[in-house]
Amino acid sequence: MNKNVLISGASIAGPALAYWLGRQGFNPTVVELAPALREGGQAVDFRGETHLTVLERMGLLPELHRIQTGGSPMRFVDEGGRTLLQLPAEFAGGEIEVLRGDLARVLYEHSAPYAEYIFGDSITSLTETPSGVRVDFQSGVARDFDLVIGADGLHSNVRHLAFGPEGNYVSHLGYYAATWQLPNENYPGLKKGSVGYNAPGRLASIGADHRDPARAGAFLVFAASELSYDRRDREQQKELITNAFSGLGWEVPRLLDSLHQAPDLYFDSISRVDVDTWSTGRVCLVGDAACGATVGGMGTGTAVVAAYVLAGELARAQGEYRTAFTRYESRLRKYAKGCQAGGDRTGKFLAPGSATGIRLRNALLSRPLFMNGMLKLGDKVSSTVALPDYPADSSRVSR
Repeated sequence: MNKNVLISGASIAGPALAYWLGRQGFNPTVVELAPALREGGQAVDFRGETHLTVLERMGLLPELHRIQTGGSPMRFVDEGGRTLLQLPAEFAGGEIEVLRGDLARVLYEHSAPYAEYIFGDSITSLTETPSGVRVDFQSGVARDFDLVIGADGLHSNVRHLAFGPEGNYVSHLGYYAATWQLPNENYPGLKKGSVGYNAPGRLASIGADHRDPARAGAFLVFAASELSYDRRDREQQKELITNAFSGLGWEVPRLLDSLHQAPDLYFDSISRVDVDTWSTGRVCLVGDAACGATVGGMGTGTAVVAAYVLAGELARAQGEYRTAFTRYESRLRKYAKGCQAGGDRTGKFLAPGSATGIRLRNALLSRPLFMNGMLKLGDKVSSTVALPDYPADSSRVSR
């Protein structure tokens, strides 16, 4: 009953959900707009008992330990390069930190035996029928599914089609973030982790590539009211970044020079997603599409946990989606909102709005007692939900 499930998005939540649905006897199909798995990206982390329990049940821990970065210590410096604050690797890296692209690949490889993957296509319309959902694709194909799950991130296409305009659900938190790769030839002394420089409302940082010492990664954050720009126009985005950091010292001029040659720019607002109900009819949201926070909201761990619970509740309800969707949201909403709340503070932490704010942050985090308290709080927030042990079908090996 209701076994054929379409999942939009092949980053983190989508493949994790496809894995568990396949193990539970469902027939998942994953559609992804990109022509292939997205490589690269910033490091993401898992922390606390809840995250690690799901990874263990998926059988991923040995491989993730093998490819982990080892954490990313953060160092803040003044314009002359003098260290003002040093944060340990576990502050941002949790208990396991991996590159987003590596995690996406591992999840894809584990889920592929159970799922159909369609790359280079996207959903253009959803029409609910008495027996399912009629889905039209950008390619011109139309197919029928029993259920549709939006696992397609902050700017979810499924949420837009089934719930309404993005502006109803996504709140701008006052900051923008950008990342790109660059040659490491100008930074021969760059070691593991990142080093960053603050001016009021701005952070410019550079981090060593965990795999290739000839490469480095830039990460910039700046305060701004909501901007109007084309999400597909990379040159326009580069101009916005350049304008925001023009005139700053330290390594900023060289970072901006590298930006103009960067082919892989990521640029987005730091925002939060709030959806009153995570499902409507036969359509449900998971991960950032339901409760995302761009940076610092433990979105990766929450997505993996949510995928496990959603699949488990669908199996427990034998595909009766109304019951399953209600149980899934009831079990996870409070947990997800608690994790998500960290994203509200990320911009202000990384790029305080005043010189006084920068000095205060540095002074507080230089105190071991305060630092340890923040680390313990992060572990506690990420482990505030009890996970049912949903039995998977061990005989289900592939489609």
